[in-house]
Amino acid sequence: MFKGLFSGNKQGIGVELTPERINVAELKKQGQSYKLVNFVSEEMPEDIMQDGQIANPPELADLLRSVMESNKIKGKRVATAISGRDVIARLISVPAELDEQELRDMVLNQEAGLYLPFPREEADVDYQKLGFFVDEDGIEKVQVLLVATRQDITDTYISTFQEAGLELDVLEISSFALIRTIRQQLQQFSSQEAVAIADIEFDSTEISIVVDGVPQFSRTVPIGTYQVWQSLCRAMNMPPSRDTASLQGMTVPVTPVDSMGSKTAPGNPGSAAMLRVLGDLADELRRSIDFYLNQDENLEVAQLLIAGPGACLGQLDEFFSQRLSLPASQIDPLSNSSIEVGDEIEETQRASLGVVLGLGLREA
Repeated sequence: MFKGLFSGNKQGIGVELTPERINVAELKKQGQSYKLVNFVSEEMPEDIMQDGQIANPPELADLLRSVMESNKIKGKRVATAISGRDVIARLISVPAELDEQELRDMVLNQEAGLYLPFPREEADVDYQKLGFFVDEDGIEKVQVLLVATRQDITDTYISTFQEAGLELDVLEISSFALIRTIRQQLQQFSSQEAVAIADIEFDSTEISIVVDGVPQFSRTVPIGTYQVWQSLCRAMNMPPSRDTASLQGMTVPVTPVDSMGSKTAPGNPGSAAMLRVLGDLADELRRSIDFYLNQDENLEVAQLLIAGPGACLGQLDEFFSQRLSLPASQIDPLSNSSIEVGDEIEETQRASLGVVLGLGLREA
């Protein structure tokens, strides 16, 4: 099965694997809130993770073991996440009169095969019932979130963590973990208002459109902080580098509009290069939002939330708001959550903690 996707245990250790970094968050439950008792972020050597998948399991297992031991993290049961590019997630509707076993058989053995781009026997599939509704023909249905990935991918994650001496309790989708972290922010929107989320990671951006905390649409595009940094390096004749940390603290040059309605050009080639890549990302966001809105004329997207390492760019919310004609804001997953943290978390780090904190919350 898709390991522990919709069930949890009482540990509180989340491990986020990205091509650039390995992040570990250890949370402790305190009444109705949580305390971040340990946060570790270590550089991920090149080529261990490629295209969102584990490319070198033995080396990653050694790194995981080293990170946990050197930071005195004693828990062995952890949660981690798979990139959305490797996952099929669909909302489906099935008859409400089915009992639990009939529902399970229909979803896992009949419906799943309709949506998979690979054979059903090669897939790990899980699902969760979301709620009942009456369709336009007056028939009561139950809405189900179906999630699947290739079995060889989940097997690699499980075996790698086992080799590191860890038990993988939960293996879920990174966007689900982020949504869990920001659920209090999402509650300010009504059930008629959708929220677009752009999680800008190292070499990709996960785009999700969420209603009532449930993803209605998801898509991964190959544009991240690496593409922004590489473009800027080329334009400024700097040597190429994987280290995108220099983007932290940079400001997006939001192009002013003059009195004639025209936009003035940015003043230097670095700014122009940055704007070209971010403009491409804005176009992908627009395509995703338009696709969602075209499903139903009554749908509305109320706001864009920006998360991930890319959210550290100053004025990025203003840039997207101008390009998309949509209110946009950068996420601080710690400002509107029940997680207590110390001063060791820098302001520029906060927006990139959404996924790893969500994984820790999943376990706590």
